[in-house]
Amino acid sequence: MSDLAFVQYQLSGVDAQKFLQGQVTLHVERLTEQTPRYTAICDLKGRIQFGLWLNKLDAENFELVVTQDQSDEFAKHIKKYGAFSKMTLTVVGEVYPTLTADSTSFAAEVTDIQAWQQQAIAQGQAYICQATAHEFQPQELRLHQREGVHYDKGCYIGQEIVARLWFKAKPKHWLHLVESTGDVPAVASKPHADVEVVNSVATTTGFQALVVAKPAALAELGWTVLDLPEPLNGDVARPQ
Repeated sequence: MSDLAFVQYQLSGVDAQKFLQGQVTLHVERLTEQTPRYTAICDLKGRIQFGLWLNKLDAENFELVVTQDQSDEFAKHIKKYGAFSKMTLTVVGEVYPTLTADSTSFAAEVTDIQAWQQQAIAQGQAYICQATAHEFQPQELRLHQREGVHYDKGCYIGQEIVARLWFKAKPKHWLHLVESTGDVPAVASKPHADVEVVNSVATTTGFQALVVAKPAALAELGWTVLDLPEPLNGDVARPQ
C-alpha cells in the first residue's frame, strides 16, 4: 500500500473519556496515560469499522490516529455519535509512525512509512484501512492479545457479538504472519476461500503478509507461516 498515510486528531472535553468508553473495544478509563494502544470501533455486526491508535493524555484529552483513507469517515462518525457530548474533535494533521518496543507511536517528523510497515507486519501489528473496514472481528486480528480489547468493560457498538464470540465460541479464521515468493497480494484480496489479506509488504525475496485464515488453507497455498511475537503466538480462544 504505497500511499499509506496517517492523520491525527485531538479529542478534548469533559465528556471525551466517557464517549470513547462507549465507542472503542478497550477499557479507556483504565488505560495508562501516555501509553498508545491500537484499538477498534466496531459496527453493529461486531466487525471492525475503524482501527485507531489511541493515546490518553489525561481524562479530558486524547490523541487518535487513523489511516488517511478512513479519516473523513472517522471524523463524521465521531461528530455524529458525539453530537450531544461536551467535547471537541480537532484535526492535528498528517503524522508518521515509529515502532518502539511492541507499540507504534506517531509524530509530525517524517519517517519511512514502508520501513515501519515491514516492522509492524513482522510484529503482528495488523491495522485496518478503508479496504478492510467491516471485514474482521477484533479477536480474529488478535487484538485482545495486544490489549486492544477488554471483555469486562461494558457496552460499546457491536459489544454483544464480540463478547459472544469470546465466551461461547472460537473464530474459525485468525491472524497469521506468512511469507512467500511472487507478487505481493493486495490488501483485502482473498487468494483462497479461507484466506483474506489484512496487510502486506514486499521483501527482497517476495512478500510478507498478515492474513486472517484457517491454517489448512495456508498449507494449500504453500505459504510459509512464521512465528509471531510471543504475546501473539498463542491460541486466540478464551483460556478454559
